[in-house]
Amino acid sequence: MKEKTLKINNQAGIHCRPASAILNAIIEFPDHRFVVYLPGREDTELNSILSLIALGLQCGDRITLRVSGPDEENACAKIAALFEYEFDFPPRM
Repeated sequence: MKEKTLKINNQAGIHCRPASAILNAIIEFPDHRFVVYLPGREDTELNSILSLIALGLQCGDRITLRVSGPDEENACAKIAALFEYEFDFPPRM
């Protein structure tokens, strides 16, 4: 199992569009399990957009991402980067 603690940097937190980007990336790793731990809460498996949005992640929140599977190093790095990414919708020109 690969584990990484990270900080949410998106100003609006993890709402529908960032959650969609994260879940679309998770689909690329079908043989993996992705779990988010938020202090004071139970572990949440990222198996649907609703499970991710229900966490109510805000800018500055710290979470622990746990990934298990055959390519967990790469999977963890890719998904962690999306959680830490500062999404801007629409993109700045």
